[in-house]
Amino acid sequence: MNMKKLFVLIFVIISFNSFADCGNEHSSGLAKTTTFTNEIFQKAQLEGKVVVINSWNKSCSTCAKQIKILNQAKNEFKDVLFLSFEQTEYKEIAKSLDIDYWTTIVIYQNNKEIYRSIGQTNKEKIYSQIKAL
Repeated sequence: MNMKKLFVLIFVIISFNSFADCGNEHSSGLAKTTTFTNEIFQKAQLEGKVVVINSWNKSCSTCAKQIKILNQAKNEFKDVLFLSFEQTEYKEIAKSLDIDYWTTIVIYQNNKEIYRSIGQTNKEKIYSQIKAL
């Protein structure tokens, strides 16, 4: 392999890794993490809490936008429980919640699904659904 091809290959690998990590950090400095557990979810439901769940993927730029919005919402809606999970890694969570796609946001209250969206990145629309409860 000549040097030019080697440099191009290295550049492509570095660029891909940078893109894949895009959005793993957001304005509050927190990394994307899986916070959902069935125990936490069930306990919150028994307590009558509003629960917002979102599914994401490491390489998804829409997911990164949603996480940024939901982390801001977490600071504003103190009585709401925000949970998330990496869908590719935690397929059993997705299956139990009937979530087929990354970028899905689901809001539960009193053991009922109240709202579901896929790919929503409009802060006002997401906030309006949380405020409605």
